[in-house]
Amino acid sequence: MKTDIKICGLKTAEAIDRALTRGATHIGFIFFEKSPRYIEPDVAGTLADRVRGKVKIVAVVVDPTNDDLDEIVTLLRPDILQLHGDESPERVLTIKAVYGLPVMKAFSVRSADDLKRVEAYVGIADRFLFDAKPPKGSDLPGGNGVSFDWSLLTWLDGNVDYMLSGGLNKGNIAEAISLTKAPGIDVSSGVESAPGVKSIAMIDEFFDAVELACQPETASGS
Repeated sequence: MKTDIKICGLKTAEAIDRALTRGATHIGFIFFEKSPRYIEPDVAGTLADRVRGKVKIVAVVVDPTNDDLDEIVTLLRPDILQLHGDESPERVLTIKAVYGLPVMKAFSVRSADDLKRVEAYVGIADRFLFDAKPPKGSDLPGGNGVSFDWSLLTWLDGNVDYMLSGGLNKGNIAEAISLTKAPGIDVSSGVESAPGVKSIAMIDEFFDAVELACQPETASGS
């Protein structure tokens, strides 16, 4: 099965176009004002129109109010809402009912106990995203460029659909894919030349590394 690839925190037409060209299946816009990747919903909507229908458009929010979501859903018209805060299962159900959109629920992971929280959301969230817990002092729930112990994901039920996030880059994506067999991968800081600044060259290098990692193994000496 082909691995889904999400490029998150996009802010420019050039980066969006390259992500599409290289095979991204999802693009993410971040609506968390403390993030260097924050974008206004109306700007995100205009950029998303470039690729609408060709990739899944994801709105990344952190403990949003209904007013927040009203604006984002109206202006962006996303395909998926990614909830990256402390939203309860009940809140996830409410958001799905109000907006009629699938929800990807993010979890910050450091230990197996963090993954046990997923159980309460199974059958409620449509997909999960596993990111590393933020380093001490960070105000950002994601996009910190740090990873977690991927072997923890072996605890998961094989039917849990998720995206792997947290510190992925061209240097470690092959190991991440090999170890986890993740159905989807999510990259943000790993394709940036500075916080919030996507690099076209780094996007290319990341996709090159993914393609190499996903190639069937060939017999030695062939």
